[in-house]
Amino acid sequence: MENRVLLIDEDPTCGKIVEDALADAHAIPFETEWVKNLSHGIERLRGEGISAVLLNLFLPDSKGMETFDTLFAAAPHVPILVLSGADDEALARETVQRGAQDYLLKSHIDSHWLPRALRYAIGRKAAEEALFAEKERAQVTLNSIGDAVLSTDTAGNITYLNLVAERMIGWPREEACGRPLSEVFQIVDAATRKPVRDPLELAIRRNQAVGLGPNSILIRRDGLESLIEDSAAPIHDRIGQIIGAVIVFHDVTEARAMVLKMSHLAQHDFLTDLPNRVLLNDRLTQTIARAQRHASLAAVLFLDLDRFKHINDSLGHAIGDKLLQSVADRLVSCVRASDTVSRQGGDEFVILLREIQCMEDVAMRARKILTALVAPHQIVGHKLHITASIGISLYPEDGQDAETLVKSADTAMYHAKDNGRNNYQFFRREMNNRVVERQSLEDSLRDALELQELN
Repeated sequence: MENRVLLIDEDPTCGKIVEDALADAHAIPFETEWVKNLSHGIERLRGEGISAVLLNLFLPDSKGMETFDTLFAAAPHVPILVLSGADDEALARETVQRGAQDYLLKSHIDSHWLPRALRYAIGRKAAEEALFAEKERAQVTLNSIGDAVLSTDTAGNITYLNLVAERMIGWPREEACGRPLSEVFQIVDAATRKPVRDPLELAIRRNQAVGLGPNSILIRRDGLESLIEDSAAPIHDRIGQIIGAVIVFHDVTEARAMVLKMSHLAQHDFLTDLPNRVLLNDRLTQTIARAQRHASLAAVLFLDLDRFKHINDSLGHAIGDKLLQSVADRLVSCVRASDTVSRQGGDEFVILLREIQCMEDVAMRARKILTALVAPHQIVGHKLHITASIGISLYPEDGQDAETLVKSADTAMYHAKDNGRNNYQFFRREMNNRVVERQSLEDSLRDALELQELN
């Protein structure tokens, strides 16, 4: 493949030497174009086909370092080889620091050294351009992904951040690079607020991928916090030596909040936000297990509002719903934080009292609830009055499991209804007999009505 070389030099002697030296090159042929001043050289470079430039720094229209700077700015992607006299070697050496591929003393120009220097300059420039293009592709890729990427050297100093990482930690790459990771990447445990162990240092020490704990909080430079998930891994060179580590992380604040919200909705009543049957059963089972270990008592109160259906029928379900919310608030205010108030559905509520001392403690709590509910409820311009009937069962005497305790309290609640409402009743064994008798009576009455309809 032929390489076209642009010579920018007004010296005819030097020009002739260059042309002869390149004409004699056989391994890779060169073709020379020759201009005498900088402006003509720049004009030629605006076209295509120039593989390299041989530049004399002292020209009719430009002198010294200004010559190189002007040409480099006009054609940064073309390799430049500076031709220098012995007296100007220091200046030529400086051009290499500013972007020239190399310099060559005019006394060394011959058919061996000049083609060799040009081939080296062209090859190195091509490698630089390829490396730059690869780096740019990698940079675009890393900035296009949704995760944050951060890397360090083996000493724990930051070497790279992508754009997502910059936004999440609040540090621009230019400021962050070279700083210790602990100064820029601050992570604490969500529960203890203690710093989390450096995952990059751990990845380097173990020489394997590691991850953060599930409750890790990233504290941004301005103090903003976000839950993150991440994985860190060591970086190896071509011979397998560890040269640093990389961590990939992303914000899971919204995702975690959605999971918690869905979990909350699955375990709580949509109207009152009280625990539902599922969560009550779980807490009641845990309370029974604890009571067994500590030989303590627990109580279940089954509460049903008296004549609530009348309010729903006369004022509408919207008013009824707000009354249920008011009742729920008052019930919560009547118990301890360790107790549980649950809505079972409709106008039925179940209250779990943990670690009670005696029956009188439960009775006192029931009286407090009845008193709280009797006070008028101000609902959208309506002054509503409501009472409740409460049935109470005790662990362990009224049941050994959650289902039995709730059923016993429910039975006692119906007994409270039969005793005039707005009162509480403790479960007694004989209540089951009355339930059976009542069920038998209801079945007989239903059978009689069906027989009458047939006749």
